[in-house]
Amino acid sequence: MDQDQITRIRNFGRAVAVEVGALEDSFLDRGRPLGAARVLNAIGLGYQNVADIRSVLKLDTGLLSRLLRSLEAEGLIETSPHPQDRRARVATLTRKGQAEFDIYETLSDERAAQILNRHKNAPRLLEAMDIVTIALSREEIVFEEIDYASDLATTCLNAYAMELGARLNVEFDLKKAGDPDLSQMKHPHGTFVVARLGDMPVGCVGVKGNGGQLAEIKRMWIAPAARGLGLARRMMTAAEDAARDLGIEVLRLDTNSTLFEAVKLYQTMGWTQIDRFNNDPYPDLFFEKHL
Repeated sequence: MDQDQITRIRNFGRAVAVEVGALEDSFLDRGRPLGAARVLNAIGLGYQNVADIRSVLKLDTGLLSRLLRSLEAEGLIETSPHPQDRRARVATLTRKGQAEFDIYETLSDERAAQILNRHKNAPRLLEAMDIVTIALSREEIVFEEIDYASDLATTCLNAYAMELGARLNVEFDLKKAGDPDLSQMKHPHGTFVVARLGDMPVGCVGVKGNGGQLAEIKRMWIAPAARGLGLARRMMTAAEDAARDLGIEVLRLDTNSTLFEAVKLYQTMGWTQIDRFNNDPYPDLFFEKHL
């Protein structure tokens, strides 16, 4: 990495530190620094186990203890032994703490709106922020199996359809693209896996099965902001592992040669090109893998 790149990263860090108020003694003019405010925010968002707060905020034990004591002294939180583990502690907001949390949420929303209003191309700014957020928090991405009919799945599928429409220069219709029945995308026939960072979905993939030993990979998608981090390979590995757990022995998938990144991934992961096996109008390449 050359010096210009290093300088640009440091400039970005300084700009963010100033903009978010990291250097202020009184974050958002509420009388406490950013560190204490972030701990209060984490508790308000549901991170009550002290070990979880330490992990999500990446704080050492000593600093977190001091911040918790300062919030207790203000009457904003209460700490107590964990009900199932006396060696652990939990922190909860008091009524005063909940009110302060709500004020922080309002002020933070207003500051975010001000940042967006200063930029003529808000979508481009948000895309850049997503790239940075995901790059810095990649280790916090989690994979989970969800209902194919859930709101989170629908968000992923809509993004998938929009991107394929743009890449293939067509009006992409999910129903024409082998849209699975719900039963085919849930146990014991199949599954649908989403990768997310907090509430932000960054990828999805489905296994469409019928109860036999042959199934299909469907709806493989990675958010543009999450690309280049190896997430696609991890998603495919998760899908293959899930298929094995379901007793599936052979997987198939279809894709379009325009999606050259996907084609290269499948080839490097041991997928073999085969003849067309469906009437889907969008793909022109077909692959198979024995698990």
